[in-house]
Amino acid sequence: MREYQYCTANVCGAGNEETRQTSSNVRIKCRTYGTVTIPEGTELGTVFPLVNLNVDTREYKKPCVKLEFLSNILTDTATATLNFQVFRQCNGQLVPVPASAVWTFSRTVATADEANYFGFAFCDCDNCNCGCCNYSVTATVVGDDTTGTVTINNATLIATIVEDADC
Repeated sequence: MREYQYCTANVCGAGNEETRQTSSNVRIKCRTYGTVTIPEGTELGTVFPLVNLNVDTREYKKPCVKLEFLSNILTDTATATLNFQVFRQCNGQLVPVPASAVWTFSRTVATADEANYFGFAFCDCDNCNCGCCNYSVTATVVGDDTTGTVTINNATLIATIVEDADC
């Protein structure tokens, strides 16, 4: 399993994250992680961490974070159903909590060497202005156990942080 680096105290961000600040107090951060392989016979309920990103909203009075997840899913004579979800863990929280709905990828017919783009986006304007939060995306095996091999490549998480006047 992969280790995540969560933010604590006044430290936010580390690793291979990139941050871009624009002139109108809009910040864009992104992080890409390599490859996660889900082997044949993986049991129902197995969770795979894909990518995480630290977001610092201390400079915002009413922050809103738009998160976009992008990936390539390769199947090699495989069937699988995966639920993807974003979790949030802010300063002081002991465990991550769901921040998004669940998105489902399903391959019900086994075909050789098929590639699929999979992505979603949502806005988190309810992050309690906690300052520093870690957002992480996981994939959970649902339905039947997997057959064949499923590979999730280039899992990318992009955060756009803005001031939300309607918050």
